[in-house]
Amino acid sequence: MPTWNSRGLRGSALEEFINRTNEKYLEHGLALIQKIPTPITPIKIEKESRHITLAYFDQKSTVDYIGAVQGIPVCFDAKECHTNTFPLQNIHEHQVLFMKNFEAQGGIAFFLISFTSRDEFYYLRLEKLMEFWQRTKDGGRKSFRYEELEPEYFFQSKGGILVPYLDALQKDLHGRD
Repeated sequence: MPTWNSRGLRGSALEEFINRTNEKYLEHGLALIQKIPTPITPIKIEKESRHITLAYFDQKSTVDYIGAVQGIPVCFDAKECHTNTFPLQNIHEHQVLFMKNFEAQGGIAFFLISFTSRDEFYYLRLEKLMEFWQRTKDGGRKSFRYEELEPEYFFQSKGGILVPYLDALQKDLHGRD
């Protein structure tokens, strides 16, 4: 079974930014989005501090966040990328299957990617991810490059909102009409 360690904390800054963004969206009545905790079973706990130092994941997680934006069900996962190439091995098949099933039920599924070296965020539509996913299955690249992404889905922090993804979600919705 996979074990939990400090490697699992990658992206924790991004998740904290998204959590704060979601709090702002809730305060303004725009969205109700919750972080889905990854269920773990502790194996080793420090007695004095009561900190978990070793654990295993109980089950495969699906997505990081789920909720509703003005009546529209949404789910998404947050990923960090420190270079201009994103390895698809960072996205798991069970996540993709969950997202496809979520959209089949009328929801919107996407990934939020933080390109840390560029200080930019990207809203990766599930449909766009599926193009890269299929390319990999067909024997092509096992990653995608920054340059391959849709320019209109890049965004930056603005107006006190750390990860303002609702504008990109709106573009995605309009593109589906």
